[in-house]
Formats: sequence, structure tokens, C-alpha cells
Amino acid sequence: MRALFLGRARLLIPAMAIVAMLVAVACGGDDDDQEPTPTAESGTPASSATAAVSPSPASAYPVTVTDLLGRSVEIKAKPATIVAISPTAVELVYAVGGTIVGRSSSVDFPEAAKAAKDIGTAYQPNFEAILALKPDLVVADSVIHAQPNLRQPIEQLSVPVIFAGADSYQKVLDGLKLMGQVLDSEETANKAIADITKARDDAKAAIAGKQVSAVALIADRDNTLYAAKDASFAGDILAQLGITNPAASQPDSGPFPGYTVLAPEKMVEFNPDFIFAITPAPKPAPRLATLIPQIPPFKGLKAVTSNHVVDAEVQLFLQAPGPRIAEAFKVVADAVKASTN
Repeated sequence: MRALFLGRARLLIPAMAIVAMLVAVACGGDDDDQEPTPTAESGTPASSATAAVSPSPASAYPVTVTDLLGRSVEIKAKPATIVAISPTAVELVYAVGGTIVGRSSSVDFPEAAKAAKDIGTAYQPNFEAILALKPDLVVADSVIHAQPNLRQPIEQLSVPVIFAGADSYQKVLDGLKLMGQVLDSEETANKAIADITKARDDAKAAIAGKQVSAVALIADRDNTLYAAKDASFAGDILAQLGITNPAASQPDSGPFPGYTVLAPEKMVEFNPDFIFAITPAPKPAPRLATLIPQIPPFKGLKAVTSNHVVDAEVQLFLQAPGPRIAEAFKVVADAVKASTN
């Protein structure tokens, strides 16, 4: 055991817990030593453009689509052998009825995807392993792979590549629409979009009229707290439900796009009704939700005294932003609704 410092607060926890937190935060669930790539809101060009389709009268193919980086890609025939190189890309494929033969290493949802060949991490894909699978489509991530050092080698693969990812509610819908057009499954994609839209609307209606504030938090290996702004996936979830996020107006700071450094005194000033604590490290590492109430300056926070510090599932809120945003909306709404009944 050693003393853990969060700003000027002291807390005893195993050192390995915070180190493991940073590992997963930095990789977005798919690498051991990389940081998350910037999002469109933080300056990386990750267009929310939806796909434009030009099918022939007799067949859905060939089809030309515009992916989420604004690239025009021709798909000559329906893809049958697909490699997806991020958790989000995998989930978008399956959400519209597709399957994959290759996946990035941390993918564990859906269950069927785990049988696909491991082709390395999202930040360090093994291009030889990808090509060995003889794919007729590679689905890259429009958020993770937007940076030139990743985008360029992916674009140079000798197979069609589309970029589809998500860092917001709207991008999830855009990614589903694109994949529906690529796989000639627009009806399935439209149903998935409708289900997600309904989940958001139902969650928003369930807490309508409840004036609450909330912050979503992560921590890094230096024991610093970061709060999600609206430009992050977790922050957008709060914004979509009409929940006041006091961190939203804070300046961009720290290494994580869409998050702001949160000093302990600032947290006390915010005094939110809810804290959604995201722990990237797998169990048995301590949950951030159990550590926060033990930090002396935080013991008097409304969220702590009311037992409203929520352990937010890392896959839903951070590492695999995608179609399961419907579940994330329900998690937030259920927590707020239960506390105000």
C-alpha cells in the first residue's frame, strides 16, 4: 500500500490500480501504451458525414459510399470477409447484421466476434495478419485511426477500407447508417437507429423535470482526475439526457480529448448530485466509484452523502463507444430516476 495523491488529497490504494486505469484509458480498450486519438471536436477531422449511395438499378452493387472521414469508397460486391480493427468498428458491423473474420485484440462483444482472428491492437494492427485473412473489406475506426500515422498505412491496404467510429450519439447513428449501406442492410440499420433513438428518448422522458447535475470521471497514473466535457462520449450521453454537467464549460486540458483536468477544489465547487466513475482497469483492481468517497475533500459532496457515486461500465462509457449507447442512456436514467422517486 502507498499514499495516492489526487491533487492535494491523500488516499491509500494499491499503486497498480491507478497504473492499470491509465493503461486502459490511454488505449481506449485496445492497446497497452497509447493515448486516445483526438476526436472531431478536439481538432481531428472525423466527419459526421453520412454515406451517399449510388446503386445500379439492377443490384445494390457496385455502390459508392462516403465514409465518416469524408472518403469516397467503391464497394464492388457485397462484403463477405470483413476485418474490423476497433471494438466500435466490430459492434457497428454486427449491429447491422454483418459478421467478421478478423478483429482487434480487446474485442469481447458481441460474443460471436470473439471467435474471429486476432489481428493486433487498434493502435498497432498487424497488417500482414489482416491481409492473410484475404478480406474484401476492412473497417477502420474514424476516431482512433484518423491520425496520419495510423490512417496512411491502413489506406494503403490492397482492399477496400472504410472508416466508421463514434465519439458521440450522432456519430453512432452515422456509423450505423454507413454500415447499413455498405452491407446492403439498410432496413436492419434503420431499426438499430430507431431503437437507439427510442432508448435516448425514453431515458430523457424518465427523468424529465428532475433538475440534477452530474460529472463523469476517469483517473490517470499520476493520480489526476479528469472530468468528461460534452465533446467526449460520456459527456455527450449526459448532454443528450439534459443533465447539467458543470465540467462542460471548463477549458480543454490534459492529454485526453474531450476531458478536462479536475482539481479537488474544483470538484468541491461543482458539488454534483451524481458522479459517474469510470474505472478502465479490470477487476480485481479497486473501482474508482469506491475510492472517491474515501478522499477527504470529497466526503461532504452531495453525490457522496446521498450515495450517488455510480460505477459506470467502462465498455459502455469509454472503451467501445457504439450501438450500446442505448444501454448507457438507461444506466444514467435509472440512477437518476431511482434517486428521485
